[in-house]
Amino acid sequence: MEGFFLCRNFSYFPYVNTHKTFTVQEATLRVERYCAYQERCHKEVARKLKELRMIPEAVDHILHHLITHNFLNETRFAQAFARGKFKSKHWGKNRIVRELKLRDISKYNIQLALKEISERDYLQTFEELSEKRLRQLHGETNLQKKRKKLADYLLYRGWESELVYEKTYSLFPAV
Repeated sequence: MEGFFLCRNFSYFPYVNTHKTFTVQEATLRVERYCAYQERCHKEVARKLKELRMIPEAVDHILHHLITHNFLNETRFAQAFARGKFKSKHWGKNRIVRELKLRDISKYNIQLALKEISERDYLQTFEELSEKRLRQLHGETNLQKKRKKLADYLLYRGWESELVYEKTYSLFPAV
């Protein structure tokens, strides 16, 4: 019985292809909406097209269309990503760079993206974040543990180690 499979209640059902197929025009429209909703990088769009089961030639054609019609722009994506992650999640430059590299963004675009963050705002956010975390650690009595927890918190969020260790040792001088 080709084309049939046995289901749990032992009845037979014909095998049905559950994946919808898309023409190039349909996929292009879907991905245009996907890109218009928020800034996307090339890697995200290519992954989306693969999820739509598009062949590599169609993926290249659609990506070219998106770039020429300004739906897809990696410089714009990198700048929006850096601004957004800094403002909303308070990420440091190291974390932003790491995440952009994971998305295959060029070094040039990463440098442009980091210029979106003013040095004054960057240092002010660092100070506010450190003070906030320090208030959360008020119950910790061991000075070494408190220093380590503060440093780990800031390093995980991508703040530069020089800033982090300077801050931890200014708050908790070495005994």
